[in-house]
Amino acid sequence: MKLKACLFDLDGVLVDTAQYHYQAWKKLANTLGFDLSAQQNEQLKGISRTESLNKVLAWGGLSLPADVQVQLAERKNAWYVEMISAMTPATLLPGAAALLIELRREGISIALGSASKNARLILEKTALRDYFDAVVDGNMVIRSKPDPEVFLAGAEKLRVSAAECVVLEDAAAGVEAARRAGMKAVGIGNPADLIEADWVVPDLAAVTVERLDELFC
Repeated sequence: MKLKACLFDLDGVLVDTAQYHYQAWKKLANTLGFDLSAQQNEQLKGISRTESLNKVLAWGGLSLPADVQVQLAERKNAWYVEMISAMTPATLLPGAAALLIELRREGISIALGSASKNARLILEKTALRDYFDAVVDGNMVIRSKPDPEVFLAGAEKLRVSAAECVVLEDAAAGVEAARRAGMKAVGIGNPADLIEADWVVPDLAAVTVERLDELFC
């Protein structure tokens, strides 16, 4: 088997939007009368907006009607969109642009597999859209990670088999989704948090196509 495609998570891999998510969720929690810690925010990485809201409300001991929950999710997202609208190519994480350029040069297909419903806006603001052969985001899938749906959809769009793909992820839920999809997984971050990954690096600056190929040897 040979590497034919790379599927990237967005937040925490290509860009650092986690800080904006945290600020927006924290602001929402504060308006509801409680606070949100950085440790709690870690549990929101890689999951959908609805699931994140459910966790935040549970931490605040709140049970609210469905229509109110929709309003709260929309309010949080409006704050978040306002923040990410100021992003530029300068906000890319280390190694992101260089790796995408190398993958393009080597003829490796590239897809995005993200739970974010604002992924396309972020790609536009950071000038990354043209690097991707396919984009699968939170508007296109029903089940969030660790369900493998988002990555399997990406592989289908690229017309490659799961066994020919590598996923680059910063969240344990994303790594689990990759493994459940039958794909190789490169974890971005702390090895202790990404124990199921085939390889863990601090950021994309440590990743090369040659090293990715070695995962298939």
